[in-house]
Amino acid sequence: MTLELAEETSQSFIGRVLKALDTRKRVLIFGDSDLAEDLVRVLVSRRRHRYDVIGLLSKSPSRVGQLVGSREIIGTVDRLFEIVEQYRVDTIAICVSDRRGSMPLDTLLDFKSMGLEVLDGHQLYEAECGRLSIEELRPSALIFSPGFRRRPFTMALKRLEDLMGAMVGLVFFAPLMTIIGILIKLDSLGPALYRQTRIGLRGRPYVLWKFRSMKHGSEGGSAQWAQLEDWRVTRVGRWLRLLRIDELPQLMNVLWGQMSLVGPRPERPLFVQELRKKIPYYDLRHTIRPGLTGWAQIRFNYAASIEDSSVKLQYDLYYVKHLSLLFDLSILLRTFRVVVMGAGAR
Repeated sequence: MTLELAEETSQSFIGRVLKALDTRKRVLIFGDSDLAEDLVRVLVSRRRHRYDVIGLLSKSPSRVGQLVGSREIIGTVDRLFEIVEQYRVDTIAICVSDRRGSMPLDTLLDFKSMGLEVLDGHQLYEAECGRLSIEELRPSALIFSPGFRRRPFTMALKRLEDLMGAMVGLVFFAPLMTIIGILIKLDSLGPALYRQTRIGLRGRPYVLWKFRSMKHGSEGGSAQWAQLEDWRVTRVGRWLRLLRIDELPQLMNVLWGQMSLVGPRPERPLFVQELRKKIPYYDLRHTIRPGLTGWAQIRFNYAASIEDSSVKLQYDLYYVKHLSLLFDLSILLRTFRVVVMGAGAR
């Protein structure tokens, strides 16, 4: 008996120590919308488990016990106070699609005054994964949120950064670009440089330059999404794409003011017409110059479908919202890592 009691006491002590060392915040998700499901997926998949999602609340009693993502709906919204007390909640994330008449404002205000975090689900999603969720995102959420600033001084410095970076890059990479041009000509028929119309600042078209990485005339006159193991890519082109150096001629576009070193990836007019019809807020990416590299480019692969483009837009909007010179510098440094590692190429 004494040995068993000692083991139980030891286990209890260890349990208390581990609990004391657990600095994760216990999160209750208020709502069962698509945003709630996306937020569950993001919070659970984070390597640094800052949050412990204890469950969700729903308006519908019939949904209690169902899974949303990997977490269970543990009650209805009218049991908010009881569940917060029962599970010792630290953070409440609001993820309801229609807030009119469905928010217990007095209760939430009481929790806020007692020191609990009450966060908008979109803001928590944005902070945790570095992109804006456009599911159920209302225009008012963008209008009244912080960010999206265009200080003239910042934009002037960004343009100066572009000019200096483009000139230095063209001089530094001139020998490499000459060698690449020769290799492309030796490898396949057609010109070394490839011109393509893209959509830039304020939705205006411009001509983009890049090294040809596909067989000449392989698109057959119609725009096609890039694919994994694309048969159109040449032998030299495969290495150019892997190292992301097929984009180097776009330094001229940066010099001419059609592009920036950092910004959303420019798309072709046909794709833009299709995407702006199917993806909300798509044209917000055209409020700044497209970039040679960008937040979406280093966080996500090339878009090969409308679904991929929707995810990339979330990263683009995050960049547009948080645009700054320090953010640009961070992206340029990460781009160097992507080039060295050859990650995300198609």
